Amino acid sequence: MSASLFIDVTWAGRPVRIEHAWVGVDDAAAPLLVFLHEGLGSVSLWRDFPARLCTALGWRGLVFSRPGYGQSTPRAADEAWGVDFMHRQAEELLPALLAALGVTGRYSLFGHSDGGSIALLHAARFPDRVAQAVVLAPHILVEDCSITSIRQAREQYLQGPLRSGLAKHHADPDSAFFGWNDIWLAPAFARWNITTSLPYIRCPVLAIQGVDDVYGTMAQIDGIAAALPGTRLLKLPACGHSPHRDQPAAVIAACQGFLAGTPLSEETTR
Repeated sequence: MSASLFIDVTWAGRPVRIEHAWVGVDDAAAPLLVFLHEGLGSVSLWRDFPARLCTALGWRGLVFSRPGYGQSTPRAADEAWGVDFMHRQAEELLPALLAALGVTGRYSLFGHSDGGSIALLHAARFPDRVAQAVVLAPHILVEDCSITSIRQAREQYLQGPLRSGLAKHHADPDSAFFGWNDIWLAPAFARWNITTSLPYIRCPVLAIQGVDDVYGTMAQIDGIAAALPGTRLLKLPACGHSPHRDQPAAVIAACQGFLAGTPLSEETTR
């Protein structure tokens, strides 16, 4: 990962500083892949995967930390995210960041977990801008297993090593953790569901899920395929919530086939 850069963006009525990095080929004419991180992610938590993927594709990539994460402007101590927080990231923040960076034309999206949901919402809201979308362990609705695992994460943060681990990647780990954890555990969030937005997506979608994901079942990506019949599904055995970490070679190979417009092999789709 190249050194992080920073840009100021006006969002939610105030200026926020966004940490970002460019990876892959140094060619403004190359296809662009925008990476959207998970609920506790950041630029640094992607590690070298975006660079590896973009190098394999011959593309350029944009990696950034959403407000509240990484080295971007932290969430204020009294700021509670609403049930629509992913919609706002997709429909307000990402367009503002792309405009500030001078990104024009079409681009593709690569989103993980909450970032996968944001990718789907952005593709639905801006169908003319998004060329393709790859989503890993996305959420389209709230499952009981998700809530159980998120409660366990809270215990690990308060009593275990999770906070010290996150402190290596976030300027304010409490901002990152509680912004995500509090809203996911809020009673109102149990009704969160984005299935009605999916039919507005016009770009091809590749949805990837690990068989051993404790944050979601195959209902998530099967639900995407039900709404978007052309969706390509990749269900990975011996894989948890982070396919790009657990099985990076399989994810890169699938993305190469999908983003190049060629069919996935029988071996990678079984």
